[in-house]
Formats: sequence, structure tokens, C-alpha cells
Amino acid sequence: MIAYLSASIEMVARGFANALLVAFPFLPDSLATRPEQIMIVVGFAGQGLFAMRFIVQWLTSEGQGRSVIPIAFWYFSIGGGAVLLLYAIWRQDPVIICGQGLGLFIYLRNLFLIKRSRSSQSASE
Repeated sequence: MIAYLSASIEMVARGFANALLVAFPFLPDSLATRPEQIMIVVGFAGQGLFAMRFIVQWLTSEGQGRSVIPIAFWYFSIGGGAVLLLYAIWRQDPVIICGQGLGLFIYLRNLFLIKRSRSSQSASE
């Protein structure tokens, strides 16, 4: 199953690389034959999104003078976790797949709990 998903992701990366080469002909032709170049960018993008959650949390906490976890933290967690899960599946790395998969569940659950709490607060007012 993981091998099939990995091959599918690689096929999409090749298609994306070909589209990039059509749109930007000055890019190296190796993008079409080496999908790992695209996937490395995807991996770094996921890591960047994941890192942004800490930056957002830090700036919000500094602004309020206390430790705060803003809702944007959870959205960056989901975005970064999803992209890193995609990268992990492509790499066929079970350790990262398990870690990011469980993390996504936790981030989504936290957003659900926040939404439910806000709904009950607004209903009681």
C-alpha cells in the first residue's frame, strides 16, 4: 500500500515538474527525470510550515506577555504535518509516517475541541 502511494506521489511530482518546465523553460530538464528534486522542495516546504507554528506561538505569547497557543498554531500544524506526511509516504519511511499521522489526528482533534468550546460559549451568552 505504501509503495503504491509512494509511486502515485512520484507520478504527480513528475507531472508537476513537466508543468513547471512548460511554464518556465529556463528550469533544468532534470526536473522531469529526477522527481526527488521536486520532493525535496516539498519536504522543506512542509518543514517550513511546521516551523511557522512555533514562530506564530512565540510572537503571540510575546505580544500577550504569557504563554498562549493561538488557533493559527493548529492550522500550521495541520498544514506542515500533512505536507510532511506526504513526503514521508513518498520516502516510504514508517517512522515519520506514524509520527505525522498521529500528529495530524491530534491537531485536528484540538481544532474540534476549540470549535466545540467556542460554540458552547456563544450558546451560553
